[in-house]
Amino acid sequence: MNIVASEKLQKMSSSIFQKVADQKQKALKNGIDVIDLSVGSPDFAPPAFVVEALAEAAMDRSKYGYTLKGIPEFNEAVSYFYKQRYDVELNPASEVIQLMGSQDGLAHLAMAVINPGDYVLVPDPGYPIYEASVTIAGGNIYPMPLLEENRFLPQLDEIPAKVLEKTKLMIISYPGNPVTALADRSFFQEVIRFAKKHEILVLHDFAYSELIFDNNPQISFMSIPGAKEVGIEFNSLSKTFNMAGCRIGYAVGNEQALAILASLKSHIDYGVFYPIQKAAITALTSDFSFLQSQVREYEKRRDALISGLSKGGWQAAKSPATMFVWAKIPSGWTSRRFAFELIDSKGVAVIPGDAFGKLGEGYVRIALVQPSKRLSEAAERIQEFLRETQV
Repeated sequence: MNIVASEKLQKMSSSIFQKVADQKQKALKNGIDVIDLSVGSPDFAPPAFVVEALAEAAMDRSKYGYTLKGIPEFNEAVSYFYKQRYDVELNPASEVIQLMGSQDGLAHLAMAVINPGDYVLVPDPGYPIYEASVTIAGGNIYPMPLLEENRFLPQLDEIPAKVLEKTKLMIISYPGNPVTALADRSFFQEVIRFAKKHEILVLHDFAYSELIFDNNPQISFMSIPGAKEVGIEFNSLSKTFNMAGCRIGYAVGNEQALAILASLKSHIDYGVFYPIQKAAITALTSDFSFLQSQVREYEKRRDALISGLSKGGWQAAKSPATMFVWAKIPSGWTSRRFAFELIDSKGVAVIPGDAFGKLGEGYVRIALVQPSKRLSEAAERIQEFLRETQV
């Protein structure tokens, strides 16, 4: 019997992350010490008080059944967090929904609201699940170019009217991945006007809300008047509290959109493990001093990498946020060739920019998931690579 993948799955290319991982394993077998700056998985541990809450709850043997959805205390904790951090008022009963990580929710939202033939406006470059979720749902993708000359903001007035007539969803993310740009309040206001005019649901991915540097403001889309009328915002404890493996996140905002997403989830999953929810509640209602020290550490890492690269003549842009550097590579290279030769030659693993869309060509994404000393070492290896392979 020949089992064939669905046409939807066949449209999706194999994950570049797996290809980079395979290349990394090849380098390790060849005796190369690999500095892995590819996958954006935090190397920090969760705060001790979060781990303690998880361990304590796990000892309650009555809490090993299905939770079905977020327990009320979790929704209340999210509401508290949003009020304290972003000055956003949320109704925990109707404007918060728990997710098994924000990626899970991003995939499910498209399935819940998109019909075959509907268009979705997707950033290019953008996080791969954006396009993948639309493909799985049977929708059509319209890429919104994120260009340096436009501060990596989409030019909404350039989207064709014929596309807008069929558009149901728009995805934006600030601070973003892989592009680490920030948006200001005026851009979000423009998005709200645009969404109301064309009756488009807005999805704002805010996963890096607490990794914003240099005293730049933390602007939740939900803090802009009118945002709840047109959109929802996804967030996660993966990057904020280093709980990536726990798979817990949430979406907030428009009640109707969240109810539709909840309806789909009721057919798919049975909720997040109770002890993980209790740990998340503890994190979301903490005094937040942990977040401040963590941001400072990421800033140090960013500065160590950027400084090291500049010594070798590579003037990479200084990321204003996130755990990444989105770096324009020297001329004469393709992103993929640069990334794979860098692993083979110097044992530094990064992700080629074309993995995030057509307009990612010419860039690489470098994750700040190693200590500053190790990042400085990576920069030195890259300097050697550039000297040895001038093209």
